Amino acid sequence: MAYRILVVEDHPFQHGYLLGLLNDLSGLSVTSAFNGEEALAAIKAEHFDLVLSDLMMPGVDGIQLVQRIGKLSRKPALAFMSSGSGRMMTSASFAARSLGFNVLGLIAKPVNVGALRKLLDQLVALDSVEDASVRAPAHHSLADLSLALKTGQIQPWFQPKKSLATGRIVAAEALARWKHPSLDVLLPRDFLPGIIRHNLEEELLMQFVTQTIAAQTLWRRHGYDVPVSINLPTHLLDSDELPDRLYERVIQEGGTPSRIGFELMENSATEDLGHYFAGVCRLRFKGFGLAQDDFGKGYSSYFNLVSTPFTELKIDRSLVNGCVENEYLAAALSSIVSLGKHLGLNVVAEGVETQEELALLSRIHCDQVQGFLISKAVDPQLFLRLQTEAGPAIH
Repeated sequence: MAYRILVVEDHPFQHGYLLGLLNDLSGLSVTSAFNGEEALAAIKAEHFDLVLSDLMMPGVDGIQLVQRIGKLSRKPALAFMSSGSGRMMTSASFAARSLGFNVLGLIAKPVNVGALRKLLDQLVALDSVEDASVRAPAHHSLADLSLALKTGQIQPWFQPKKSLATGRIVAAEALARWKHPSLDVLLPRDFLPGIIRHNLEEELLMQFVTQTIAAQTLWRRHGYDVPVSINLPTHLLDSDELPDRLYERVIQEGGTPSRIGFELMENSATEDLGHYFAGVCRLRFKGFGLAQDDFGKGYSSYFNLVSTPFTELKIDRSLVNGCVENEYLAAALSSIVSLGKHLGLNVVAEGVETQEELALLSRIHCDQVQGFLISKAVDPQLFLRLQTEAGPAIH
């Protein structure tokens, strides 16, 4: 089946030139519009897999078009093209992502066929991910989620972190998966809202600690000592005893606190800063690592970075995606890596998907990377196989 693409370009020559390039590529069904109004009418009439739009157009510009499409029930993927500044396109992509769109590319004019081929590759990759995911019912009951936690159906899978200095897998992040008895493997988007709604976040956290230590024990038997980071909803630090409960669970399960780290999640916050700073200090006192997650996204700040005893800085994927083509993103990445190193932090870039991104991060001396280019999250046995394939264990 051909991918349906809508091209929105007001300049007659550029319009014809783009259609010529796209028509030379196979597997595409291309429709075009000369302005935002025509594009909106076309999108209301049929679904497109991708909208490739100019940003600066008379009448309804590219951003207004995105805002209006965002009100529709089904959203196409987006790509922007412009002769304007890279920062303008970056800002436009952030606006679109905040409205729930997948932004597959930012293309500088004049557009070339190589950029379009890369865009098509991104569309194919996105389609395969969406086809592979199983959508769950909108709501799960407290009883279903509690049973899934107690029986180990909800479990951590592990995404490798690769050292850019050695090329080896040196750490992992634990990511939630639900091995549902009738719906196959569910992703966090399918069940985490229910975990939050039913106040099961600490139970999930404690189960992850137990299951992570079991995985580490398995790997250690084969000679691999792998530190693992686990997401910690920041608001749980409102409980003064949480660091004690976490420490007791780790010791009870035979784990080592220094081989467990917690990534503080930005989508929740403590009731006051006193709880936050007391909690993070006590976690560090007990030997746990702490990571600033999603740096460069949302409300993460330099103040938070320098005032919290972090051991790791994780750069959000929104700064990695497009960094090869966008000099401003590349400059920001270089600055953040340098800052992290000056603060004595291990710097990890998330969401690495291309060899070009990997090469850029290596040039600016980022410590570690994770993302689909390295591996998706996998179960403990497959994670062990990935380590084995990478080479003999380091003792």
